[in-house]
Amino acid sequence: MPVAGRTEPLRAVYAVEAAGIQVVRAEVLFDLAASSRYSIESRVAFTGMASWFSSGRMVTRVEGVWAGDAAQPSRYRSEGTWRGEPRQVTLDYPAGQPVLRRLVPAHDPNREPVPPPLQSHTIDSLSALAQLSRTVEETGRCEERAAIFDGHRRGNVVIRTLGRDYLPPHGPAWSGEAVRCGFVARQIAGFRRDDGEDAREPQEGTAWMARPRPGAPVLPVRVEMPGRWLGRLTAYLVELGRP
Repeated sequence: MPVAGRTEPLRAVYAVEAAGIQVVRAEVLFDLAASSRYSIESRVAFTGMASWFSSGRMVTRVEGVWAGDAAQPSRYRSEGTWRGEPRQVTLDYPAGQPVLRRLVPAHDPNREPVPPPLQSHTIDSLSALAQLSRTVEETGRCEERAAIFDGHRRGNVVIRTLGRDYLPPHGPAWSGEAVRCGFVARQIAGFRRDDGEDAREPQEGTAWMARPRPGAPVLPVRVEMPGRWLGRLTAYLVELGRP
């Protein structure tokens, strides 16, 4: 259930580091206050030296409703450039099933298409995050699983509770006690034709979830995750405020 008195969206800024150097800046707008609907918008860009080697900016947004305690997306949109190429995805969910309305590039000869049966009964990654936020807020635990389809790739994510930790200060990053959630993500379709066997292996990471201030929703306050191009990544919550 939503926290009493929480009515406004929150803007969270994450600094993503590789080997102690910031490589990505992510600005996320969380609107999770209403009991019947939710939305999340993320803006991601390479920064610093990482931008010299790989250019990219993406804006991704989902709007959805709550079907009981389950996140049900209504529309998912992603647009920007990645490694110098334009990218666009629009997914609608009539009757709860994803329908691909727009995909750029429409026919990527270097990527295997995701078969229609594997697209069914999936949600997007931002809706999975909204679901995890609600689960931890209501139960204090992380137990979740999701089938993810983003227009290009299809994967499965399983999340489990690993305990509670105190996160020490790290520069401007949030610090305090948080629930430690371990996740395993595995891509099962939509591989690039030059992907190696490592792309098919499970990818493990950790997300620490907490209420970063009174009245806020439960959000990721720190995330450790694998990175294909830049190595192991750590995302730190460094700013929180109004949009």
